[in-house]
Amino acid sequence: MIKEKYLKKLIVAPGKKVKLKDFPTGWAQNEEFKSLGKDALKEQASELLEANRNTLAQAQELLWASNIYSVLIVLQGMDTSGKDGTIKHVMSGVNPQGCRVTSFKEPTPEETDHNFLWRYTRALPSRGEIGIFNRSYYEDVLVVKVHPEILNKQQLPPGRRGDKFWNARYDDINAYERHLVKNGTLILKFFLNISKEEQKRRLMERLENKEKYWKFALSDLAERRYWDDYQEAYEIMFFKTSTDEAPWYILPADFKWVARTAVADIVSTKIQALDLQFPKVSEESLKNLEKARKELKNE
Repeated sequence: MIKEKYLKKLIVAPGKKVKLKDFPTGWAQNEEFKSLGKDALKEQASELLEANRNTLAQAQELLWASNIYSVLIVLQGMDTSGKDGTIKHVMSGVNPQGCRVTSFKEPTPEETDHNFLWRYTRALPSRGEIGIFNRSYYEDVLVVKVHPEILNKQQLPPGRRGDKFWNARYDDINAYERHLVKNGTLILKFFLNISKEEQKRRLMERLENKEKYWKFALSDLAERRYWDDYQEAYEIMFFKTSTDEAPWYILPADFKWVARTAVADIVSTKIQALDLQFPKVSEESLKNLEKARKELKNE
C-alpha cells in the first residue's frame, strides 16, 4: 500500500486552486524516491501493482456479491497520457462480467438532443459493478470550453456563454456526483498528468514506428496546439469540482508504471474501505444447503 502521506499530495483539496506545474510528472516525487533510485522504485511498484491486482479481484467479488455499491472510475488526461494502458494493466485481474469500460467520442445527433449528462448516465455502472469512463462528462467543461464553437451543436437555449454558463455546468456536475454518491456509487477521479515534452516523445514514437501508425491521429497534433488552454481548463475544473465526496487525484504519468501503480492502489484501497460483506445465509437456506451437500456426497 502506498503511504498515506504520499497519496495526500496527489489529492486536490476541495476549494483549493491548483497549478499543474506544481505537480511533478516524473517518478522522483520526493527525496525518499530519489534516494531509492528509479530501478529499485520501479521494481517495488511492479510488486505493489501485482498485489493490488489480486486485492482488487477479491474486492470486486465482494462488491458483486453484496450488490449495494457501484464504483465509477473517471480517467482524464491529455492525449497519450496512458488512459488505455492504465485500464488494461490495472483491471487485468478482475472478472469482465463485473467491469465495464466506456469510451466517449464526439456526441451523436441523438445524444445532442438531450442534456450533456444524458449519455453518461446511460453508461453508469449497476450496483455490484465497476464502471470505467475513459474520458467523461468532464469533456463538456474541457474540450467544449477550449473549443466553444462545439456548443453550437448542442442545441442549447440562447444566452451568453461566459463564466456564469460554465459555473452552472460545474454546479451540475457536482450535484450529479453528490446524487450518485448518496445512492451508493463510489466515485474515483484520476487525471493522468503528462508533461508536454513526454507527450511529444510519445507522438514521435507513433510516427517513427510503422506498427504504431494506427495509434496516431492528426487530431492529437491539432489539440496539442491548445496545450496551455487545456492546462488552464483543467486547473479551473479541479478547483470547481474536487469535492469531499469525489476528490480529484492528479497522478504523475510521464512514466506509465507510476500512474498504473497509484490507480491500482487507490482503487483497491477505497473499495476495501467500504467494508463489504458476503450476504448472510438464512437458517432455512443453510438447511437446504446441507441437504444438497449430503445428496451430492451420497450419489
